[in-house]
Amino acid sequence: MITYYDDRSVQVTSTAVRVDGRTFPLAELTMVWHRRGSRSWRVLAGRGAIGAALAGPLVAALLGIGLAVLLHRSPTVTVAIVGVSVLVGLGVGPLADFLFEHLDRSYARGARQWEMWARWRGQPVRLLRTGDALRFGQIYRAVQRAMESAPPSGRQNVIGSSGSSPRPRSSP
Repeated sequence: MITYYDDRSVQVTSTAVRVDGRTFPLAELTMVWHRRGSRSWRVLAGRGAIGAALAGPLVAALLGIGLAVLLHRSPTVTVAIVGVSVLVGLGVGPLADFLFEHLDRSYARGARQWEMWARWRGQPVRLLRTGDALRFGQIYRAVQRAMESAPPSGRQNVIGSSGSSPRPRSSP
């Protein structure tokens, strides 16, 4: 038996797909397809907040420099305002790596719900629903590889495309 994917809730092997304790033998799956849901506004708002957190101190620094120039104060006051503004702008540096990492993870996970469906014993069954696009892709590809390597059982195992109804494809 070959294991193509394994985590705490999903296991894809050369004989079956197990999701949350339910087992679906590959020989009984005749078609697998996926659907993607609508965008999550919460995820998009989170990305916007990270962008604002990155840009905020830089904008404040630029406004401080502009204010120092417009005020026409003594050189000491102007240098002090510019110095504080530059320090505020540089303050985002240590946070930038942390914020960019969260932004990168947000894009890897995606902003949609993904579903994997299969025709099992003649009935459509939702195998998996997740908001993690990276994990979904790994699981979907594991199912593709498992079905491609499964011995023929008289029926054609097909990996379908996304959409509201499954459409068989001749190749993955």
